[in-house]
Amino acid sequence: MKLLRTIALDPSDTFVFDAPAEPGEWAVSGAFRFCDQDPTAMSGKARAAFRSGFLGVQSWGWSTLVQIVPATDDDRRALIELLAGQLIDRFGAPDLATARTAAEEEVAFAQSLCTHPISSLIAVHRSVSDGEVRESFRRLQLRAGQGHSKAFSFMEVEDDVEPDSNLRLADMNQEPRHR
Repeated sequence: MKLLRTIALDPSDTFVFDAPAEPGEWAVSGAFRFCDQDPTAMSGKARAAFRSGFLGVQSWGWSTLVQIVPATDDDRRALIELLAGQLIDRFGAPDLATARTAAEEEVAFAQSLCTHPISSLIAVHRSVSDGEVRESFRRLQLRAGQGHSKAFSFMEVEDDVEPDSNLRLADMNQEPRHR
């Protein structure tokens, strides 16, 4: 059996989402988190979560990518119980039986995304069409012999000069003026 776990190839999720998922936690699509919201009215980090986030079940945070991993029946049962508890605590499910049924459906859907080999990375894109939320998923393919690595590298610069406090980003798009 295979399930989804969040993965962070770089720190970008901490900038993109209000609440980033912790790397390595069980994940589901999480589209249900937007059932009471108008996606066309979203902006900023909420819109980013809607458009491209998988839900980390433990943290209730978002991850841009998930990884297909091997799982046991016990892992699946534990995931369902964890998600059912979160649906009660964070989403207001009326009782454990209702929450468990919803959690089982979410986990079954997550499993249906695991048709690719172990370690494959999956990304989601959500949109609204004719008033309905549409999800599309794609597998990110590694080149032969490559392992997962960081998507971006960050470098700390020592003895960096202080930023220009008079810098205005809006002015950077304008042509320089000649006097």
